[in-house]
Amino acid sequence: MSVQQVLEKILSDANAESAAIIQLAEEKAAKLLAERSLRVENVREETARDVKEKADSVLEKRAADARLECAKIMLREKRKVVDSVYKLALGQLLALNKEDSLRLAENLLSRYAEAGDEVFFAENFKYAAEVEKLSVATEKKLKFSKTRLNLDGGMRLVGEKSDKDLSYGALLAADKDEHQAELAKTLFK
Repeated sequence: MSVQQVLEKILSDANAESAAIIQLAEEKAAKLLAERSLRVENVREETARDVKEKADSVLEKRAADARLECAKIMLREKRKVVDSVYKLALGQLLALNKEDSLRLAENLLSRYAEAGDEVFFAENFKYAAEVEKLSVATEKKLKFSKTRLNLDGGMRLVGEKSDKDLSYGALLAADKDEHQAELAKTLFK
């Protein structure tokens, strides 16, 4: 074999070997590229799921917050309506005619006054002199103060054992505590 043939053989073998190395490198690169693409796609899908889950979570939390805020607003407005009912009731108690006012005072004194209690009327109570003449006042030996108190109607009893607030506001507040739920059910069916 001549030198030329040897050189050609070496070049041919080198070209074949380099072609095989290049093909192997290209196959390896294609395989790595496919693996990377698959990983990228998996990461993209996982990220999209995470983003959707977080977005859904945020939306659900916002929706829950909105429902809670609406419920609070509704409750506040319902309370305003109930309060307005009791405000109207107070106005009606303050506007009672003489006969009804005396009947209410007699009922309250019969029920709550104890012997010897002193009665203090509200500044705006119109029928104090007539209440003093009621039979319950004599029976229970009630004392009547000339001092008028800043109450929203009605009276206050001051006794040895206890004091009792029989002002219309206190009576309505007690009624509201006891019947507010029933009233709300009736009003907001």
